[in-house]
Amino acid sequence: MINLRHTFKNLLAAVALTALAASGLSSCALINDDLDPCPEGVKLRFIYDYNMEFANAFPAKVDCLTLLVYDEAGNYIKTVTETSKVLADENWRMTIDLPAGKTYRFVAYGGLECGSSSFHFVQTPAKGSKITDLEVAMNQNCIDADPGVDLHNLYYGETTVTIPEGELDYTAGTVPMMRDTNTLRILLQNVDGTPCYAQDFDFQINTDNTLFAWNNDLISVTGGNFYKPWAVGQSSVGTVGGEDEVSLAFAEFSTSRFVEGIPTRFVVTERRNNSVILDIPLVNYLLLFKSEKYKDMPAQEYLDRENHWDVILFLDNGRWIDAYIVVNDWIVRLNKTIM
Repeated sequence: MINLRHTFKNLLAAVALTALAASGLSSCALINDDLDPCPEGVKLRFIYDYNMEFANAFPAKVDCLTLLVYDEAGNYIKTVTETSKVLADENWRMTIDLPAGKTYRFVAYGGLECGSSSFHFVQTPAKGSKITDLEVAMNQNCIDADPGVDLHNLYYGETTVTIPEGELDYTAGTVPMMRDTNTLRILLQNVDGTPCYAQDFDFQINTDNTLFAWNNDLISVTGGNFYKPWAVGQSSVGTVGGEDEVSLAFAEFSTSRFVEGIPTRFVVTERRNNSVILDIPLVNYLLLFKSEKYKDMPAQEYLDRENHWDVILFLDNGRWIDAYIVVNDWIVRLNKTIM
């Protein structure tokens, strides 16, 4: 016997689906409980174009991702992670089911979920915690390490998305990311061409930048911290005028975020007599090399966009020539030492 009730129900569903298709809407359940429910949530795109190339490097640079979801009041909801190769796909989006009609706050970290991560949550976000409780710190074995550590890069991003009522598809959102780690390669060269040996010097960067608040601001730690180079050695620029090969000393550092206004000193000490031959405010010097093309760019934006620095310092008879410095191929001649 034909089940008229079932047949009529299917007929109504078919009519509804035809109407939805004609209007371009999704075929989610409106009157038929047998159909899938309408999707509610977000599809998030992650981009990292906050660099000096102004181009999205997220697929090439970020190898693991942690996303924290909070409600509009900043109450923790859940954590979503991704560590697979989909991160390298420009077209990938993170899909998260969330109730509609609400506003959500998202905080993202690249580099935390990787096995080689150099940073961690001070307290793992959990039910009952607030967004303002969120803190990320450098791993203890990376702080004041001698030799230094080549840090696993850390990225940060945040956004807010409202999911309207009655949406028949996921709401799109974008999470812009920035990089919180720097690499510096510093070279010492004698102006008279005599070799400069790395083993003759101790290199150190002193600052206070190992603890981050929820909004990526730095939180001061009593006593600050220092960075030692993770690699030191010799580099050659060949011969000059047929004379002996010109050899330079290099020191390579990996550091956390540089922030304008937080004292950051670069110090070079000669081992032979334990004398300081160089002690400069590093961030002040790095800011000198912002191209005139970006003269309207705020200082902090420049420090955050430019995260790879090549610095050449010149010595004369063991003394730093403070009137001449090269960073990232830019040359600045100084009238006086910046203290």
